[in-house]
Amino acid sequence: MMSETGDSPKIQVDSDWKSQAQAEKEKLRESEEETRKAAAEGGGADGAAGRMPPANWDSLLGTFVTQAMMYLGGFADPRTGQPMIELDVARHYIDLLTVLEEKTKGNLSEDDEKNLSTVIYELRMRYVQLAQSGGAAAMGAGAAGDSIGMGAGASSMDPTGGGGGVISTE
Repeated sequence: MMSETGDSPKIQVDSDWKSQAQAEKEKLRESEEETRKAAAEGGGADGAAGRMPPANWDSLLGTFVTQAMMYLGGFADPRTGQPMIELDVARHYIDLLTVLEEKTKGNLSEDDEKNLSTVIYELRMRYVQLAQSGGAAAMGAGAAGDSIGMGAGASSMDPTGGGGGVISTE
């Protein structure tokens, strides 16, 4: 719109806009590089997407327990939707936990020792239940939905009656 004097509206041109835009691009690029470096270095202990959980006792124990549970039908196969039951593989992970228990005896806190013996006991019980029932039959009884607790105060009985080692169903 023109004023009565015939002057056109004044447009203020910021001649420095290109350098400002370039500076903002540079800051954004630096921020992205820092984020990538942090992710490559393990980037924090919060377990957020793209980041690994901290390397500690609970993570180690959780890894073995999760693997054993997966092959004891605790998780559905993403392809078929059916529980994955591979007793030989589950037995291997339970035996690995037993080796871990033997090799760390006397070097863990009382709570950590109790948690380890508890999860071994519970995994063995689930293994024996599945082995005796032929595997899939026990799944209907709720074996897949149960969780193995790692809290203090649970029993640490050995269902094999032998103090560790290989699981026996006989």
